[in-house]
Amino acid sequence: MERNYATQMDAARKGIITSEMKAVAEKERRTPEEIRGWVAEGKAVIPANRLHTCIDPNGVGSMLKTKINVNLGVSRDCKDYDVEMKKVMDAVNCGAEAIMDLSSHGNTQPFRQKLTHECPAMIGTVPVYDAVIHYQRDLNTLTAKDFIDVVRLHAQDGVDFVTLHCGITKKTVEQIKSGSRKMNIVSRGGSLIFAWMSMTGEENPFYEYFDEILDICREYDVTISLGDACRPGCLADATDGVQIGELLRLGELTRRAWEKDVQVMIEGPGHVPMDQIAANMKLEQSVCHGAPFYVLGPLVTDIAPGYDHITAAIGGAIAAMNGAAFLCYVTPAEHLALPNVDDVHEGIMASKIAAHAADIAKGIPGAREQDDRMADARRKLDWEAQYKEALDPAHAKAIRDSRLPEDDHSDTCSMCGKFCAVRSMNKALAGETIDIL
Repeated sequence: MERNYATQMDAARKGIITSEMKAVAEKERRTPEEIRGWVAEGKAVIPANRLHTCIDPNGVGSMLKTKINVNLGVSRDCKDYDVEMKKVMDAVNCGAEAIMDLSSHGNTQPFRQKLTHECPAMIGTVPVYDAVIHYQRDLNTLTAKDFIDVVRLHAQDGVDFVTLHCGITKKTVEQIKSGSRKMNIVSRGGSLIFAWMSMTGEENPFYEYFDEILDICREYDVTISLGDACRPGCLADATDGVQIGELLRLGELTRRAWEKDVQVMIEGPGHVPMDQIAANMKLEQSVCHGAPFYVLGPLVTDIAPGYDHITAAIGGAIAAMNGAAFLCYVTPAEHLALPNVDDVHEGIMASKIAAHAADIAKGIPGAREQDDRMADARRKLDWEAQYKEALDPAHAKAIRDSRLPEDDHSDTCSMCGKFCAVRSMNKALAGETIDIL
């Protein structure tokens, strides 16, 4: 059936409930009309490129379940696409709703097309990464048109959302050069745009030609993730003038995108002290008119390399509880190396815990039901039921099986044995003798 709308936002504003809206409504236990209304307002997005036909649609918005994004892709030092595809499938099986291909080496297009032809998750990219690789030319030789053409190429390949660092301008360059920041710019895309502007003396092409980009995104229904080039890379830079100045520009660009019915997400800060996270979320909601917030962490301390999936999960839970809609996972390899398959798994689990905890706190429909089923299973000492309700059943079962108690395996674990409180209470309430020795 031919579409009679350009984008999900265009449909929503015309009063059309799309098949994607219906699918999201069913998952979220909301009515299709509620989903349509939020998409029309820009408070929720459904990233679904019209060419990504195998997608299993998901909605992103603070009133919906918190979603998880997984960053993958090859680099010059780790260039095995088969390994990356294994990570992709593991991520999808673990429940990740989005995959971002951040490949920065080799022929990237076949892998990107494989994702949009085979993967049901939302697929995102950062076109500026791909520009140098696609043209095989030094950064300072690229033109504004070259960058825009790569955005179009990614849209044609079926990508559902693109991160574009549109908010960094010549004014930002001067702010950074003033030396007011400890970590300057830690965004890879942001640093490339900064370097290009510094070498060419020209304005950021993603800012200068934003209207042309909107036309591309409208044609293919690509959601723009407005990247935070100036996100803080350490606690000392959190919530500073550079970060807030960029956020104000992203708010202006959000309005311009909505005028063309293009869906928008806003990327959020990286390293933020715990006591500043809630304020950051509220500021984004105000400045960016309620557009969904996609946070990179935030990491709540700078000193935990090897454990940054934990620092990010702490920050992610606080952020999501206070309005963030989308968490970008962080792995134990953050700041150290390209994550391997095990790192990816640990990163996803940490993010899922954060997202789920926040959803319970926000009162998302049905969020606590799994926890209540787990409580019932634990009261009954039903181990198989406990595994079934666990976020990572195989991991939970493997731990128990590796350390079974010497006594009856059915009603105790090796921590308490027959001193188990649950076992004692069950027997006491049933009027049975509590045998310990």
